[in-house]
Amino acid sequence: MRQEMGSTGAASAGTNRAIENQSPASMRPLDDVDGARAVQYLLLANLFQRAPGSGLLRDIGNLRGYASPLGLAQLAIAEAARIAEPSAIASEYLDLFVGVGRGDILPYGSYYLTGFLHERPLARLREDMGRLGLERQGGVFEPEDHIASLFEIMAGLVGGAFDAPAKAADEFFERHIAPWAPRLMADVAAAPSSRFYKHVARLGGVWLEIEQEAVRLPE
Repeated sequence: MRQEMGSTGAASAGTNRAIENQSPASMRPLDDVDGARAVQYLLLANLFQRAPGSGLLRDIGNLRGYASPLGLAQLAIAEAARIAEPSAIASEYLDLFVGVGRGDILPYGSYYLTGFLHERPLARLREDMGRLGLERQGGVFEPEDHIASLFEIMAGLVGGAFDAPAKAADEFFERHIAPWAPRLMADVAAAPSSRFYKHVARLGGVWLEIEQEAVRLPE
């Protein structure tokens, strides 16, 4: 049985049914660790898929955190969301990820791992997606190795939306996200045009560190 998921990104004309119009507040309540992880991945997928609208910014502005790296990152992005103008963030997103011809950042695994788009890392991703029974949504032409698509897949794997083996999420993370996504977050944070998105990148970078440590823990 094939499980359809979207592959989205800055230049995509298609939509991602799995994450479109969703935010932490609009998702069903989840009270387990994996459910909370899915919400975090879904938030990051939303933010890298497109510039957040007023509704998502309002939800982000309500985030709370404690004196931990993740909590401080949540507090920082919440404060940024409360004072942000959606139109300004939309312009920032275009500069970062779209641009004229291309943006400052190309958030694709193939590009970060090889320097080119549509290379072997994308082929390996498609092979693993096939083994998991996942396929790109029809009518969407953005490569599947866009970071928003990868975070969407992780949300589905850890949250139980996809029928997959128990260790599939850890294996997917190690193969397709850990080798390059931390560098992406550092680049987004350092980009001259990054204002709101430097907080997104900080949150994403801290989250990736947490996930990497969890993957390395003995069973």
